[in-house]
Amino acid sequence: MIDIRPFASLGHADHGWLNARHHFSFADYYEPGRMGWGAIRVWNDDEIAARSGFPPHPHSDMEIITYVRQGAITHQDSLGNQGRTGAGDVQVMSAGTGVRHAEYNLEDETTTLFQIWVQTDRRGAPPSWGARQFPKGDRNGAFVTLASGFDGDGDALRINAAARVLGATLPKGETAELTLDPSRHAYLVPVGGAIEVNGKRAEPRDGVAVTGEERLTLRALDDVEIVLVDAR
Repeated sequence: MIDIRPFASLGHADHGWLNARHHFSFADYYEPGRMGWGAIRVWNDDEIAARSGFPPHPHSDMEIITYVRQGAITHQDSLGNQGRTGAGDVQVMSAGTGVRHAEYNLEDETTTLFQIWVQTDRRGAPPSWGARQFPKGDRNGAFVTLASGFDGDGDALRINAAARVLGATLPKGETAELTLDPSRHAYLVPVGGAIEVNGKRAEPRDGVAVTGEERLTLRALDDVEIVLVDAR
């Protein structure tokens, strides 16, 4: 099954400093048919105004992955971690037994990002945070694992869940293939252009929910960046 979820159908909240689209029920947006996708609980498409951001707030027992598309986000947390994550790069926070964190756009431009939450497989684990640069040239034409809960995924950021976060950039007209376990749930979003997923067209920032498929063939209809989560 491949279900295209148009960008216009997503939940929407405009707080002035934050313009957010919600792929799944979140905060004041409630849609019973979109409570998550497998272990993926949240996928927010956020635009954060310059010199603003999320003040300190708590989380526990959730794997939180941030993929920055434009600008940068600066992280601070109650563990003493601090770091700036720029466009194309990724940070992860395993909330574990509990952590307070803030995410600020300290830049002079709007920051856009995906904030993705995956249900943890290690409740009560020690909280942690990490970030890494992922040059887009390294994933030109193929998927690279950005974060993973599986052994053997190289330099991917570690999360406490049986899930992977993948990224690819495809020039117009090129294709990439991905093998999946059909019992699992995948969710992907194209940025900057349209794609075809096994022949189904998805426009920029549409959500694509996938299950029961053993192979995905993604064809770029424009130059496009793709973020995909494969979860239980």
